[in-house]
Amino acid sequence: MNDLVAEVVNNETVKVQTEVPSRNHSFIQARITSLLAQDQRFTPFVELSLEVNQDLTQFGLTIKEEIIPDVCLYPSNVGFNDEEDELKMQDMPLLAIEIISPKQAISDILPKFKAYFALGVKSCWLIVPPLKTVAVYSPSRFKTFAMDMIEIVDEVMDIRLSIEKIFRN
Repeated sequence: MNDLVAEVVNNETVKVQTEVPSRNHSFIQARITSLLAQDQRFTPFVELSLEVNQDLTQFGLTIKEEIIPDVCLYPSNVGFNDEEDELKMQDMPLLAIEIISPKQAISDILPKFKAYFALGVKSCWLIVPPLKTVAVYSPSRFKTFAMDMIEIVDEVMDIRLSIEKIFRN
């Protein structure tokens, strides 16, 4: 997700994105969401605000009230609620996915993964479109999957996805 900064405009604090996602970022975000939506065990969400009830500055993050993954995955029983909406989800997702934008560095994302794990997220994926790679992180290890591999395997989440389907035109 793009980093947000707070600016004061006409005596109001407004959160402003510091960078704009690219075409490839948007393509991968849509593609991974549609692939994960096919798994009936889960419900994917895009750029969902997650409520942060703890100080994340120890992970190098300055936003303390919310954190927003590019894509996140909840159990299938979490979905549209026609009775009420939530501006910030209190419950953490099972999986958080970040997609590198052209002006981001991997070192911008890894502290967010530490924060996600501290908040109770079970697995995190880092997708790097120019390299056509997906790194799957758990709290204790990570594994990188590239186009020469048949599928991405997330053992924590019991997810297997064709890596080719993520990056194909």
